[in-house]
Amino acid sequence: MYSMRSIPLKRVGVIIKPKLKQAEDVLHRLAQWLADHAIEFVAEPPVKEIAPRCRARIVPRDEISRQVDVIIVFGGDGTMIATARSLNDFPVPVLGVNFGGLGYLTEFTLEELFPALEQMLRGAVSIERRMMLDAGVWRRGQPVAAQTVLNDAVVNKSALARIIEIECLVNDQYVTSFRADGIIVATPTGSTAYSLSAGGPIVYPTMEALLITPICPHMLTNRPLVIPPTSTVKLILRTAREEVTLTLDGQTGVHLQSDDEVIVRRSERYLELIRPLHKNYFQVLRDKLHWGR
Repeated sequence: MYSMRSIPLKRVGVIIKPKLKQAEDVLHRLAQWLADHAIEFVAEPPVKEIAPRCRARIVPRDEISRQVDVIIVFGGDGTMIATARSLNDFPVPVLGVNFGGLGYLTEFTLEELFPALEQMLRGAVSIERRMMLDAGVWRRGQPVAAQTVLNDAVVNKSALARIIEIECLVNDQYVTSFRADGIIVATPTGSTAYSLSAGGPIVYPTMEALLITPICPHMLTNRPLVIPPTSTVKLILRTAREEVTLTLDGQTGVHLQSDDEVIVRRSERYLELIRPLHKNYFQVLRDKLHWGR
């Protein structure tokens, strides 16, 4: 789902990939642009480390969304994914400026940043709502970990472990028991991440659905599944003595024990992503996946 929406620009927040020294110049230019337009500059501590002369009010990352009208993210998709998790219950539109590699989520170039800000001052911008997932671990009937993710929750074995067995249920209905290197539960946004590498489908990112993708399954008939967004996925680890981890958005992890239950469902939280008006999703796919070349 996307919409054209006006954003009242009174306070702008900045989140940045740590030690991104090549962003120093654009941070100073942004600080000057905001001052010229009487807009408050709010930033997380790494901004001050990269650009010490920037005049910005410094607040912790997890407080920024409470205090601004829009957030600019400097970095790559990893920085955007971490930002999405830090927004808590105060979702604000986020604009990503790409300093990384693929840039599915950080689509704006440096040259496009200031025209995009001018567009916000003049009128509406394109905002996409991206679905997120709540993932939790239950052990002997008690919750031991929980986190909201933008891309995926992955149950996978360590590099030296043998194949693992994972029982999969959807809405408490038995699906199958996978014998595989792991299982990915992904959002449509995450369909072009790890799930794609494991043979999962590309799903249009504003759709709402859950993807279940086995990683190197022992049975070739174990294929990826796309299920309704109202579904609850339960993965039960049926393997003992192997080293198994739940990895969340590829950035944090929880060690699992035999009979642990991983429960994944649609979150009430969403990422509101500002997108360039001149780019469409299929153009992004062609560019990133080198289609037609």
